[in-house]
Amino acid sequence: MSTTAATKIQPLSDRVVVRPLEEAEEMRGGLYIPDTAKEKPQQGEVIAVGPGKTSEEGKVLAMEVATGNKVLYGKYSGTEVTVAGEQYLILRESDILAIVND
Repeated sequence: MSTTAATKIQPLSDRVVVRPLEEAEEMRGGLYIPDTAKEKPQQGEVIAVGPGKTSEEGKVLAMEVATGNKVLYGKYSGTEVTVAGEQYLILRESDILAIVND
């Protein structure tokens, strides 16, 4: 894990920084999938978490996800960014569909 790049990104409010997990290059039967035919990843590892959303009363609501969680998110959710040569996805906590327990 490239912690130097991850520490350069500090999400605000209820946003989360996720490193997308790439699918395996080889499918069953030994066929390789070219990059142009691959689907966007929908699973990733949480790298950084914002402080949480502020309610109308001014209280900060705690985040449900934490750094290190593996999560599932919508296929076209968030904003893709590149920091120090690594791809990251910044999305709102509400765009995260589930936490994956290995």
